[in-house]
Amino acid sequence: MGNMVLVVGAGPVGLTMAAELARYGVPVRIVDRAQQRTDQSRALMVWSRTLELLDRSGCGGAFVSAGMKVKVANIVADGKAIGRIDLGTVATTHPYVLMLPQSETERLLEEHLRSFGIGVERGVDLVSFVESQDGVESVLLHTGGLQEKVQSGWVIGCDGARSTVRHGMKKVFRGDAQPSGWILADVRLQGVDTPGEIDVGWHPEGVLVVMPIDGERYRVIADVGASQTDKGGSEPSLSQVQAILDARGRGGITASDPISMGRFHINERKVAEYRSGRVFLVGDSAHVHSPAGGQGMNTGMQDAFNLAWKLALVWRGMGAEEPLLGSYSLERSAVADQVLRNTGRISSLAVLRGEMKQSVRNYISSLMFGLSMVRDALAETFSEVSVEYPTSPLTRTGRHAYDNPAAGERAPLRRGEPAVGAGDTPRFAVCADVSTPAAKHGAGVLLGLYGNLLEDEVRPPFHAGGLWLLRPDGYVALATRNDGWDEIAAYLDRIAGRRS
Repeated sequence: MGNMVLVVGAGPVGLTMAAELARYGVPVRIVDRAQQRTDQSRALMVWSRTLELLDRSGCGGAFVSAGMKVKVANIVADGKAIGRIDLGTVATTHPYVLMLPQSETERLLEEHLRSFGIGVERGVDLVSFVESQDGVESVLLHTGGLQEKVQSGWVIGCDGARSTVRHGMKKVFRGDAQPSGWILADVRLQGVDTPGEIDVGWHPEGVLVVMPIDGERYRVIADVGASQTDKGGSEPSLSQVQAILDARGRGGITASDPISMGRFHINERKVAEYRSGRVFLVGDSAHVHSPAGGQGMNTGMQDAFNLAWKLALVWRGMGAEEPLLGSYSLERSAVADQVLRNTGRISSLAVLRGEMKQSVRNYISSLMFGLSMVRDALAETFSEVSVEYPTSPLTRTGRHAYDNPAAGERAPLRRGEPAVGAGDTPRFAVCADVSTPAAKHGAGVLLGLYGNLLEDEVRPPFHAGGLWLLRPDGYVALATRNDGWDEIAAYLDRIAGRRS
């Protein structure tokens, strides 16, 4: 089992990590100190790009069937609508955010993992680990006190903000906590003006967010100011939630039947490097964000999708550790930096205090939301389809670069085409016009030399005259002119470790 991968933590991120590795045939164990998966709603939003990647993994349909599609988010300032973000404008197979309690996300992912014959080992805690050149030796503590020494090729820490793996790597979790305290309540609401839509309200007293979960079930989030941060850690009461709805809402909303209520602070922290040799950090073990926009879980799951295909190629002997494994931290750390900036700005804007500051914020925001290009950009940012890797060591610009899509961008999904990277082997895809003898020859030579790394068939080009190489996660590795077959060969040589 020396080449087995040990995944620590069985939340949405760890389950995604283990399932992706298992799908690609990599032997994996996944352990979690908890005796059972969560029964709480917690992270609620599954965004478009995550759903695209779940489709590629083979379980996206189960998610869509279990959740509620929401296409619109309204921005309301002191009772007046100033903006409306329509997710239906996003060019994706999932032009909406899927509202799905984390308990359901974990259930679906665990079922998906079991389809590969792997179950979560619960009541098992990572005590320590020691890395060597050939692998990692970990000590696991089982319920009842039994200690087990485990040899693995790699350890992946998906064990959350208080990560044992991160502490063992001696990585510094840098960042800050915002001073304002927040309340969160999952309750039944009646009298909502915009059922099935998200309302974000900016009020002189603070922000109010109302998000549908299912039917009359909603999530209510509100800041309560720095002076009311903890209240001894007690849960907010239903009457407090109702008072906030009355003061900051559009009026006429009645709350009842609370499922869960609590308080929280916003922490924004991140490590600089996600990898140390054979040990990796994924999700909240590497970065935590403001919950604004529901980006945290999605960013973590996309960390897992990013790392899995790279590690699978290395494990199969089809790819070199560098640049494949080295690219993981560079790519995903840059994404987390952007998410931290975006969510931090949104939170700071929402909790702005002072009549003059709020008036200026509301006026400028109403002007900005009046521009379709701004609304579309926000929809693409929240849905995470705008994530790209322009500076990655895996991104190459051809001698005659083509764009739309450009190198580093997510390739458009085309109706009727299978997703790149689907199935049991992570393969790159070539998109080109092979109707000419020269192109047929170039494609034939390429498939003959790199058949283990490439799909068997060449896909159509995105535009006439261009040649694209797509990564197994659907991002553009190389974009060049349609005679650039030698450039693709050089790229794949580098991936396979045949040249620098």
